Amino acid sequence: MIYSKMWCVVKPSVGIPVFIAAVAIASFSVHLALTMNTTWVKNFLNGSAKVVATAPADAAVKK
Repeated sequence: MIYSKMWCVVKPSVGIPVFIAAVAIASFSVHLALTMNTTWVKNFLNGSAKVVATAPADAAVKK
């Protein structure tokens, strides 16, 4: 274990739940920021109509 001496300062019964809570809060804040600051995420989650992109047809096809 790389950080084995850390557990001499912080008890695992405190450190592990704090670490898991920090990861959960960070994940929630990133997802909230994506939802609040973009338009495509809201449309995707609401299931809006899909826009189909088409390529322009070539007038002359070379062989």
